[in-house]
Amino acid sequence: MVKTFDPEVVWDKPNPVDEKWIQFIDENVLASNRKPRTILLARGLIYIELPDGSQPLGIQPCGASYFTRGAKISTKQSDGSSLLFFLKVTLVESMVSAEFISQSLLYAAVPDFTPKPYGWGTYAADPSIHFFLCAFAAMEEVNLPDAPKFAQSLARLHMTTSSPTGQYGFPVSSSHKIPQFHDWTDAWEEFFSRTLQRLVESEEKAQGVDAEMQRLLQAVFKKVIPRLLRPLETGGRSIRPCLVHGDIWDGNVATDRDTDNPIIFDSACLYAHNECKGALVRTQKDQLVRASLTIELDELAPLRPIRHRMKRDYIDAYRVEVEPSEPEEDYDDRNALYCLCIETMQYLVTKYTDGYEAWAKTRGEDPAKGYND
Repeated sequence: MVKTFDPEVVWDKPNPVDEKWIQFIDENVLASNRKPRTILLARGLIYIELPDGSQPLGIQPCGASYFTRGAKISTKQSDGSSLLFFLKVTLVESMVSAEFISQSLLYAAVPDFTPKPYGWGTYAADPSIHFFLCAFAAMEEVNLPDAPKFAQSLARLHMTTSSPTGQYGFPVSSSHKIPQFHDWTDAWEEFFSRTLQRLVESEEKAQGVDAEMQRLLQAVFKKVIPRLLRPLETGGRSIRPCLVHGDIWDGNVATDRDTDNPIIFDSACLYAHNECKGALVRTQKDQLVRASLTIELDELAPLRPIRHRMKRDYIDAYRVEVEPSEPEEDYDDRNALYCLCIETMQYLVTKYTDGYEAWAKTRGEDPAKGYND
């Protein structure tokens, strides 16, 4: 789902999806005779069926985003009741297919925390137009969800889910903007490193190579990541890959007006450390790569930047529900690492010049080998 704003111009660029595609209900969207959509995951099947006998009554525009248009569909059910759907339309098929998998997993885990997904598909009227269909939620547009209630629901998602393979990763890439690393990986340090490397390569391809950035990143890969992430799974410590929404920020959360429950949507899920996820966000500081690159790889780290309305109280509320992973004293610096920008790179590189090996020895632990060794 998407929040409502001017649907004609998004991010100072025209919306690539023509408005005409949400002015009628394509026959494939509510087709009662369509074949069931079965999504094969690593170990198991997900299948959510559209209610039989859904009779369309009308469609009206409802929100937009960078690459999509949205609409609310009104229907009458076979028992005479009304049911509202939310329709997202895009030119990118992988976007809606991956979102259906992500939203289906979220709904299976915490059904009161996300709108029920019904399916995805391609318009019969035009094979270049693709859609995602879910239950419509009337959202509070102004106020953010209550922080303690939101934290309780997010904690329930993290604490009740686990990776189907016991590894970090996801069956498909859940990001259409940047090819996201999602291969099943045993160690969190390796998964994070390879995810970050993929994002850096995409940034350098688009913006060019910056010498200062390369110097800082070399130290991040060699010193900071091993120091902050390797201790999570060595020395008798362990973490469990769980399902994370992957893009928590104030644009993807709301309060359901009918239930007063917090809800999340527009997911890009991964099985990851509960303190994390991957996305690439650009600031408006200036046009130089060295000043504008910001990499967020954390379920909670996107709440750190001052441009977002969800602030520290949401992180603090989450910590009430879920204790930080050990070593607990590294929690805030891990969060900074997961929300990597120039300033935090400089801070972390300066703070952790001795890297992981020196830290392990001061703890009386035998240094373990890792991905970057």
